[in-house]
Amino acid sequence: MGSHATHDGGVGRPAPRPTPPPGAATSAAVDAVVASMDHVRAQLPDDDGIGIFLDVYRRVTALVSERVTGSTFDDPEFVEDLDVRFAQLFLDVPRDLAAGREVSPAWAPLVERRGTRGIVPVQFALAGMNAHINHDLALAVVHTCEARGVAPTDGSVHADFERVNAVLAEVVRPIRQSFLDEQLVRHAGGLSPVADLVSNFSIDKARDAAWVSALLLWQVRDVAFLADAARLSLARTVGLVGRQLLVVDVVPG
Repeated sequence: MGSHATHDGGVGRPAPRPTPPPGAATSAAVDAVVASMDHVRAQLPDDDGIGIFLDVYRRVTALVSERVTGSTFDDPEFVEDLDVRFAQLFLDVPRDLAAGREVSPAWAPLVERRGTRGIVPVQFALAGMNAHINHDLALAVVHTCEARGVAPTDGSVHADFERVNAVLAEVVRPIRQSFLDEQLVRHAGGLSPVADLVSNFSIDKARDAAWVSALLLWQVRDVAFLADAARLSLARTVGLVGRQLLVVDVVPG
């Protein structure tokens, strides 16, 4: 694996494991997923692109574990189920790699470039977010709704989906902003091409797109050939965005 300089406030190293406040309740189901993430991360080099994404995603998942036991969500049981199914779709990636199976086209760029020199850690983090949100999240919404006998448009499903944005913002936005601030200093107020790319990637817009994809997949779920085609098209489109996010930073630094 190539060594990567850390330009984003620590994304390039395993993040300190957040400890809930004394007495804080957490979700046992989500905590079990976090433990699985820790097991995966322990087997990856510090500068592995999948591991760098996992450092960020692990922190988001730990926050969700706390929030589903509080008053953040209208239907915490649905959010807990969704979060576990969502995480399992990511955990399928290292499982597939370990078993020698082909990964989804949505994840292929990150898998292929996970050790490439010249890609800075924040790119790996955002490329993972792109694959996981724009692809996996739509599938997770459909799977959760099917399992619980509800539609995405029922009750508080969409409202709770939107509330997860605030949890993501607590973790992702400071990381991205610290990277961009450093780039502005380094390039005397300008942005490198990679920094410009990073600045234009929006987690909120990605989740908006994921919701639309979930509605589409929900509508075609009972037409097998159409559902398969829609999932494959989504995965390939997301993969194209991932390749753009993982361009090599050629600006001297």
